[in-house]
Amino acid sequence: MQIQINTDNHIDGHEALQSRVEGMIEQFLGHHYQNLTRIEAYLSDANAAKPGEMDKQCALEARPRGADALAASHQDETMEAAIRGACQKLRKQLDELAERRRGY
Repeated sequence: MQIQINTDNHIDGHEALQSRVEGMIEQFLGHHYQNLTRIEAYLSDANAAKPGEMDKQCALEARPRGADALAASHQDETMEAAIRGACQKLRKQLDELAERRRGY
């Protein structure tokens, strides 16, 4: 399973950030890894000059095996909260997909 992280020009995509994002994705979506081929994360900060606004965004796209891509995004005051929110939304979609595949 491959994780690709993309950032806008307001976010420094340094190694520590990449490790943190990968860790959060693994924490929230790890039990779905065997059914995924790739996850792409898009991190952006719409207004870098004004801290504290709900302008940090994380958009995630997951590629499940044998299904169409799923996407979720979340905006929040901090990048970590935005990533967490997007992961929670994507996990819900992946859980629903797994239930449909099991026939529930």
